[in-house]
Amino acid sequence: MPTLNLFTNFPVDAVVAADILKDASKAVSKILGKSESYVMILLNGSTPIVFAGTEEPAAYGELISIGGLGPSVNGKLSSTIAEIIQTKLHIDSSRFYIKFSDVQASFFGYNGSTF
Repeated sequence: MPTLNLFTNFPVDAVVAADILKDASKAVSKILGKSESYVMILLNGSTPIVFAGTEEPAAYGELISIGGLGPSVNGKLSSTIAEIIQTKLHIDSSRFYIKFSDVQASFFGYNGSTF
């Protein structure tokens, strides 16, 4: 159930979006050690964002997971996702924040119930 929600003020075309979604899905699955069949990635382009007082290209992400998160894993996720954003969208990693949230299974709905 890991879910990564990415926002950027950069316009994202369909081809680039597909690459980002696939790359991020594989990375999140691998780093967290969870089946990719439960990973969800959302990408929101052209979102108004001001970072450090400017509207230069920037991005923000939120990753929610039931377990698996922690200081070393979060560092790997942060660097890997920042690299994807930098490579695919040319957004410098210094203009990217990511928030990690480890949630209880009962706080995440799926298939008409909770995990």
